[in-house]
Amino acid sequence: MRILVIEDEHKIAGAIKRGLSQENYAVDVEYDSDSGLGAALNESYDVMIIDRLLPGSMEGLAICREIRKNKIHTPILLLTAKDQIRDRVDGLNAGADDYLVKPFSFEELLARVRALMRRPAVTQNIILKVGNLSLDTINYQVKRDGKLIALSSKEFALLEYLIRNSGRVLSKDTIIAHVWDFDADILPNTVEVYMGYLRNKIDKPFKSPPLIQTLRGFGYRLGTKD
Repeated sequence: MRILVIEDEHKIAGAIKRGLSQENYAVDVEYDSDSGLGAALNESYDVMIIDRLLPGSMEGLAICREIRKNKIHTPILLLTAKDQIRDRVDGLNAGADDYLVKPFSFEELLARVRALMRRPAVTQNIILKVGNLSLDTINYQVKRDGKLIALSSKEFALLEYLIRNSGRVLSKDTIIAHVWDFDADILPNTVEVYMGYLRNKIDKPFKSPPLIQTLRGFGYRLGTKD
């Protein structure tokens, strides 16, 4: 899952990026309002974390309004040093989904990010399931037929994205946009390689029908065949 962080304080931005990366999220960071808005409008993210006070032509509230004006419904977590109720109301009215006051603990930020990702109807639980495959988003455990499957952090992130979009055909570009950082060194066959890793772990060792399907010329789909 891919997260955009718009935060001008490099120390805070770096800490957020390191922490979220350790939790298997792909994280892009922008340090001013103009580049941040550009990324928000032109790239695809699963959650956006936006500081309220930013250098550039606009503040965080204006970025939220522009994002919503462009009919982008990505969940937004607004960061701010302002803790008055009026400030929180202004943030929510501008289009933010949640509000976190500085200073904050990373554990709270992570919990709020996870809560925002659980909001869509298809992902209400921390345990995501497709057929007899389950993925625990909190304890990072994957099981099929009750058997625990060991995955690398990137394999886990890829599988989580596939499960959250089960039944949908996902192109390689779409997968890369949500699973890898913007500045990651991606080779043309990177997605194919990781899909091979996943197949070897969640499909081939089991007698159940394979869950990862390749649609030549279109992409991949996770789920049982129609």
